[in-house]
Amino acid sequence: MFKETDKQFAFETDVLEAGAYTRYPVTNPEAMPIYMTTAFNVEDLDDLEQRYVEKGFCYNRNRNANRSALAELVTKMEGGEDAIICSSGMGAIYNSILATVKAGDHIIADQTLYGETVEIFTDIMANYGVETTSVDCTNLEEVKKAIKPNTKLIYGETIGNPMMTVIDIEALAHIAHNNHAKLIIDNTFMTAVGYQPLKHGADAVVISLTKFANGHSDAVCGALISNKKFIAKAYKYQVLVGSQADPFTSWLVARGLRTVYLRVTKQMENAQKLAELLESSPHVEKVNYPGLPSHAQYEVACREFKHGFGGMISIILPEDRTKMNAFMRKLNLAHYAMTLGGYRTTLSYPVLSSHYDMPEEERQKIGITHGMMRISVGIENTDDLLEDFKQALTVYDEK
Repeated sequence: MFKETDKQFAFETDVLEAGAYTRYPVTNPEAMPIYMTTAFNVEDLDDLEQRYVEKGFCYNRNRNANRSALAELVTKMEGGEDAIICSSGMGAIYNSILATVKAGDHIIADQTLYGETVEIFTDIMANYGVETTSVDCTNLEEVKKAIKPNTKLIYGETIGNPMMTVIDIEALAHIAHNNHAKLIIDNTFMTAVGYQPLKHGADAVVISLTKFANGHSDAVCGALISNKKFIAKAYKYQVLVGSQADPFTSWLVARGLRTVYLRVTKQMENAQKLAELLESSPHVEKVNYPGLPSHAQYEVACREFKHGFGGMISIILPEDRTKMNAFMRKLNLAHYAMTLGGYRTTLSYPVLSSHYDMPEEERQKIGITHGMMRISVGIENTDDLLEDFKQALTVYDEK
C-alpha cells in the first residue's frame, strides 16, 4: 500500500500510484478473484520475513493465490496431501519424474502411454543417465521380470492412451513398494470422478488439467498430487525450472473443475452407449473401451471403476483414407481437435497426432494402426450423438 501523503507529484508519477489498491473492503467475494500480479508488496523487512513464515505471497513464480487455491482443490479431489500446479500436463509429468529419479536409476514405463510422455523417457531422461524399460503393464509377470536393483519408478496411466488398456494399480503398487520403488499414475482420462489412484496405492498422481478436469478446451494446465514430502521436493524443482501455471489459467481451471462431476458423469454415460453402438456396427473392426465385456481388461476395469469407464474410446476402421475422411466430414457433432476431454465430442488420429513421433514399428507393436481413430466423448444429448455416428458410418455402404 502506498503511504498517505499530502505531497504533490508530477502527472507521470500520479498515474502510477492512483487506484493501485482499492480503498474499499473486498473481503469474502462470492467468486475467487484473479490475482494478475507478478509480486506482492511488503511494508518493511520484518513484514517480508513474516510473509516467508506464513508461506504468503511475494513473487508469482514461487506462489500465487489462484495457483494455491487450485492446488487445494485438486488435492482434495484426488485424496492427496499437497499438490503443485504446472503450466501443462507435460510439466506435471516432468516434475514428477525429476522428483523421483537421478542418474543411474531405472524406470519401468507402460508400453501404452501418451506419445510425448514416452519421449521424456527416451529423449530426455536417457541423456542424463536414467534407463527406461518399456513393458506391457497389464502383464504383471512382465513387470516383475523387468525389475532391477536400481528400479526407482513404475509409471503408467489409469487408462492407456490410445489403446484404452487398464492396469491393475493396486497390484502394481505392491510390486513397486516391495522393490523400494514409487508408482506414479497419470489419471487424466478418468479424473478423480472415475478413480482416485492415491487411495489404491499410487505414490503420486499427475493430471493434464487441460482435458476432462477443466473440460472447456480453453486452458493448458497440469497438476502433480502426492504426500507433503514428495510435493515439497517437486515444488523446489518447479520453482527452479519455471513450470508453474499463470494466475488466469489457474482461475479458469478452478472454475471448470466446479462442474467436473456433472460433466464427466455424463461423458462416461455417453461413452458407454456410443461404444456399444460402434461395436455393433459392421463397419468398425474393433472398439477399445473398458466398459465392454470384449475388452481384455474388462474384469480389472469393473473392479477399479465403480462409477463408469471413462469418456475415451478408440476404434479401428478399415484403412481406407478416403472413407475415413468421408466419415469425418459426414459427422455433424463430432469434429477433429488436437485435444480431448472437452464438453463437445472430438476426434483425433493418433498416427498424425499424439503418437506422430513414435516409430511405425513401435506403433504397430502396441496396436496403433492407420485405421485407428480416438474419440473423446462429450455431453451432447445421447440420442443425438448416437444417431450422428450411425448416419456417418453409412459412408462405408457407399461404393
